[in-house]
Amino acid sequence: MGTPDHASLARHNTSKVEPPKEEQYPVTWYRSTFYNITILGLCNLAAPGIWGAMNSLGAGGAAKPGLVNAANALTFCLMVVSCYFSSVLVHYIGIKGALIFGTIGYAPYAAGLYTNNRYGNEWLVLLGAALCGISAGVFWTAEAAIAMAYPEPWNRGKALGYWLTFRLSGQILGGAINLGLNASNNEAGKVSYTVFFVFIAMQAAGPFVALLLNKPSKVERKDGRKVDLTITQNPWAELKATTSLFFSRGFLLIVLFLGQAAFSESVFFTYLAMWFSVRARALGSFLSGIVAVISGNLLGYWLDRTKIPLKTRARTSFWVIVALQGIWWIWATVLVTRFRQTKPTYDWASSHFGEAFGVFIFLTSGFQINFLYVYFIIHNMAQDETEVIRYSALLRGTESAWAAISYGINSLTIFAEVGGVYMNFGLWAVSVFPAWLVLRHFAVSGTPTVSREAAKNVPSKLVSNSEDDTGSVDGKGL
Repeated sequence: MGTPDHASLARHNTSKVEPPKEEQYPVTWYRSTFYNITILGLCNLAAPGIWGAMNSLGAGGAAKPGLVNAANALTFCLMVVSCYFSSVLVHYIGIKGALIFGTIGYAPYAAGLYTNNRYGNEWLVLLGAALCGISAGVFWTAEAAIAMAYPEPWNRGKALGYWLTFRLSGQILGGAINLGLNASNNEAGKVSYTVFFVFIAMQAAGPFVALLLNKPSKVERKDGRKVDLTITQNPWAELKATTSLFFSRGFLLIVLFLGQAAFSESVFFTYLAMWFSVRARALGSFLSGIVAVISGNLLGYWLDRTKIPLKTRARTSFWVIVALQGIWWIWATVLVTRFRQTKPTYDWASSHFGEAFGVFIFLTSGFQINFLYVYFIIHNMAQDETEVIRYSALLRGTESAWAAISYGINSLTIFAEVGGVYMNFGLWAVSVFPAWLVLRHFAVSGTPTVSREAAKNVPSKLVSNSEDDTGSVDGKGL
């Protein structure tokens, strides 16, 4: 493994511990990191959050998952491409412009689901999925870079949990609305089409919410540091740098861990659509979102406990997440093997409902904590803010590729019933060791010294508060 350079160590270690209030810089509320993460969260709610709300109904609210899973596969395939070129787009229109662009394509997909639900129209579902894929890859890259780069170091874990809460708020909102509209429907089938009116309106508001975000140069942080998320290289050089980063040993080692997380979304939502009544699906959307919000924010607070060594936080979190995922996949494997023979439709009034329903709640929660932890890994691998953008693009692009595969194969009946769960269980099993090879090096490099060049944007009164808390991993030299 390569030794982290001074610039990387300076970025990760400067003022990692929150300084006393009197040593913090005053900030204007509408320039603060809290304000900007809130706006980012509202964008997340309006765009992927509402997408998640529709998806959490099981098959986008449709009676059968085939068409919607195929449409989602198309979305994620296009997102792989748009993620890859996102840093080039940031070069031309900036990170804020990229975020605005990324919100535009979500509403047409919601409109497609509405027309399919009400009139049986299929072409708009596919067109909407394509438009969503083109814009969503850019959105995912931009929001991930902003979420990792804007907050002060001592607030980063909490900020990530807070930001991701908004996405789940969409799922909770969708579940609550659908539960109210379908509380008496204890049979399998599609959800009421009226729920889509709210979804379309909220997604159409996304670009206007994104306009309220501050540009990086306008953000005021309590540690006095400026945020710089500009891409200065020409597009060809930027694409080469992004490609080189993808093939770095560090990133390749976490691809499977990222895959087992991304693959699961289609699996557990298809599970919900296959085996539960309409109102049970709505209840699942609602409750799983709440549980995931709680678990994600708890993990964020734990990762920000800077009085506990990073080595302890990183390793404890990893093994707890891995162990829980293993238990849940064993549980799911046993259930779907049985369900394929018995073909049940569970309602909350059914016997053994809790046994079948509980694993969906836990897998949804696992999806949230897995991704929060992946952001934590990526941030510790990045050398500077430019690499944050590139890693964000690679993270979301790779996630999209895995999701495209998952949604594609889960549109086939055999995979919707059992194959998806089996494959995800296998992915989990083979992902653990490679990911461990990366994170076991966190915080083992000794106390760094901050170079003058690396610290040029760091207020001098905060440099003295540095501690060896992160031990960044050099993604290129790992």
